[in-house]
Formats: sequence, C-alpha cells, structure tokens
Amino acid sequence: MSEIRNLEPKAVWTIFDEINQVPRPSKKETKIIAYLEEFARKHNIPYKKDGAGNIVMYRKATPSMAGKPTIVLQSHMDMVCEKEADRTIDFMNDPIETYIDNGWVKARGTTLGADDGIGMATALALLTTEGLEHPDLEALFTVDEETGLTGAFNLGEEMLTGHYLINLDSEDDGEIFIGCAGGIDTVATFTYRREQTPEGMVWMRARISGLKGGHSGDNINDGLANSNKLMTRLLLAGSDRFGLRLNLFDGGNLRNAIPRDAQALFGVPAAQADAFRRYAAELAEIFPAEYKYTDENVRLEVTDAERPAYVIDLPTQQALLLALQGVANGVLAMSYSLPGLPETSSNLASVKFVGEDHIVVTLSQRSSVESAKENAARTIGAIFRLAGATVEHGEGYPGWAPDPSSHLLKVAENAYERLFGTTPKVRAIHAGLECGLFLEKYPHLEMISVGPTMRGVHSPDERLEIAAVERFWKYLIEILRTI
Repeated sequence: MSEIRNLEPKAVWTIFDEINQVPRPSKKETKIIAYLEEFARKHNIPYKKDGAGNIVMYRKATPSMAGKPTIVLQSHMDMVCEKEADRTIDFMNDPIETYIDNGWVKARGTTLGADDGIGMATALALLTTEGLEHPDLEALFTVDEETGLTGAFNLGEEMLTGHYLINLDSEDDGEIFIGCAGGIDTVATFTYRREQTPEGMVWMRARISGLKGGHSGDNINDGLANSNKLMTRLLLAGSDRFGLRLNLFDGGNLRNAIPRDAQALFGVPAAQADAFRRYAAELAEIFPAEYKYTDENVRLEVTDAERPAYVIDLPTQQALLLALQGVANGVLAMSYSLPGLPETSSNLASVKFVGEDHIVVTLSQRSSVESAKENAARTIGAIFRLAGATVEHGEGYPGWAPDPSSHLLKVAENAYERLFGTTPKVRAIHAGLECGLFLEKYPHLEMISVGPTMRGVHSPDERLEIAAVERFWKYLIEILRTI
C-alpha cells in the first residue's frame, strides 16, 4: 500500500492512489472508465455514460440543502504521459509510482497524473463521504482533455442539470479562475527524398536534455527553453557553415507540453568535423548561460555515431531547418485587459520523422482573443507553407470569457476568506480548460475553476503540494455548504 494513503484527507488520497494504479493515457481511457463504473456500482451511485465515454455520477442533496441549486463537479480522466529518458515504463499497463518528498507528492521519473487525478479523487470522495452538507451533486468525468478535448466536444445531451459548475483542474491554491484561453493546433508536414549517405563524412548524434519542460499554457511565459528550437540552432548552423547532412531530427512529444528533449543524427565532412565539434562545444556553454535563470540544467551533447543508410535531400533539409528557426515560439502578445496574463502564444511541440518520407512538425497556438488565436495559427502556418510544407489546422476549442458578476464566484471568494483569513486571487488562465465548450452546450452555467497547488505539470517534475490538498478539500466542502 502506498504511503500517500496515510495523508489527510485519507478519503481523497486513498482514491488518488487507486486512480494511479489505473493506466489512463489520453484517447486510451478504457481502463479508467471501467474503474469509474465499478466505483459507482460499489457505492450504489447512479450514473450515466455517453457515447464519448464521459461519465456523470449523481448524489442527492442532504436534507438541509434540498432545493438548493445543483452543483457540477468536473474533472478529466486522462493524463499526460511523459517520462525521463532513462525511465522504463509502459503507460498502457504500469501504475504510477508515487512518493513523498518534503511536503510534496511526486512520481518516480514520470508525470504524476495529479492533472487531473486529484480532481477526480476529490470529486469521488465528495460523492461518498458521509456527514457533509451539500446540494444535489453531479460529478462529471470527461475523456481526452489533454489531446483534443474530445469528451467536452462530444458531451452527451441531458447529462447535466446543474446551474453551477466547479472545474477541478486548476493548479494554484488561493486562486479562483474565471476565464481561459482557447487553442488550436497547427501540423506541418514535409515530404523528403532519401539520398545515399555521402562519402567522407563523420557521423554524429546530438542530444538536448536536462530541460524542465512544462505546460504549454501555464508555463509558456516562464522563459523556459524549447529543445526543438535549441536543436535547430545547432543543425542550421551546421548546415550553413559546415556542410551538415541530416538523417534524423526527433524532438518533443505532446502538443501541450514544452519539449524537454531532442536528438538528431547527422554527418559532417571529415575536414569540418573538428570545427563543428568546437562550435557545438561553444553552444553547450552558451545554452546554460542564456537560460541560467529559468532552465540552467540544459545540456547539449554531441557523440560519435554509426553511418546511417541515408540522408534527407538537401532542399528539404534546408527548408525544414529554416522554418523551424524562423517560426515564433513562446508568448506572442500579453493581455492589456488582465495585466501579467499572456494573451497569445505558440509552442513548437514536436518534430518527428514518420514513415519513409515524411517529417511532421506539431505546434499549438493559444489566445484569450478568438481572432488573435486564428491569426496566430495562420501566421505560423504561413511560415511552413512558404517552406513547402503541407499545413493543416485542428478544429480548435473556444476560450471562456470571464464573468466577474457570477454568484458562484462570490460564494467561492467568501468561503475562502472565512476558512483561511485571506482574499483569494481571481484570475484568468492561459491554459485551456473545457469550460468554454460546456457553455456552448449549457449556456446557463456559471463556472469557476479551482485546485490545489501543483508544479511541473506535463513533465516528470510534476508534483502536488500535500498541505494544499487538505485546504482544497475543506474549501470545496465550504462552498457546497454555503451555496
């Protein structure tokens, strides 16, 4: 039994530990759906499941709260599955291994799954804990929030009746979120020809590692390094100055994670090999210096490699590297309506060689202004179209416009002040939440988003503050009691 089950509140931590025994990568939620259905049956909780796999569980109000407005407690089932390069794990079958470290719960070499496993665990605990005062509750668990918001897009009709919705997917104790950015994906595909590897080349493998990574919404303005951008700097200079020929570029994984690692396999003419190594050694010192305040552990390593069977044709190599160098990454504009909030951003998420002749570059754009989101996607796409790539944009999802006059917000603010003696911050978030999509289906909803403190989300550094979970639990109980 995991040591986290001894933490308070035990009901929440026990269920969170159960959830972390259940594999739940995005788009592969079959096992966690089965867990939720079994949980409902075990506790005699009525529930519905729609065609997308979303589940809603229902709990009747306690007698003192009968007739009060129904509250929806919403969280998502899936988790981002990221790991350290040397960590062996099968995310489709293996559990997440947790441990306690100086007031935080962490995972061994992987993402923790607190996003949004702790939201799920808290909702399930509220459905089953006796002695709480609460109105009618509807606990909504959605699928595939992390890679497409598929569950929210396809939420079944008549699943919800509640007037208020509390999204349990935020990451800062003492902060109430009342708005979020919308997002859209851009995918650029290059087609290349394989050419026989040239003679007289010295073959090398470069690796970028040691980066913090993080959430491409929450952490986009933290000044973190992007492994794909760093690798491009090495490869483009190598191509322009040293005659580099590229066999492979593999960087990043998930569209909503700032990439932490990248590798490349390439050759340099033997006469230029020493000069290239000296240049790479310079970059290996420059990168940590550039990011000494935000990502000081970045590493660039170049080692000898075996000769590959082919290189990509030079025109495609140059077009790819020029596009990757030229495309904007990070914060594109800051908000004027909410100072300190990024308004528009883009994340160069991954570069992958696919099949025998394709290179797929995936990027994600976010903005709290719908027109700015669309413009950012078109601008990013134009760079790759000029480079000869085929460009497609995802369906995207809407933002959530803030409603400072919400009654639910006032209840939540007052509850926090009573419990903790301080005024919570009311904010919007640059990350995407499902709330905008819920409003399209249920326009009467008033919504807030809250959660315990988490850091390093979407990276193996993800951690959950223990004390914040207990405050979160008490806070939700107070909101339910006083709605």
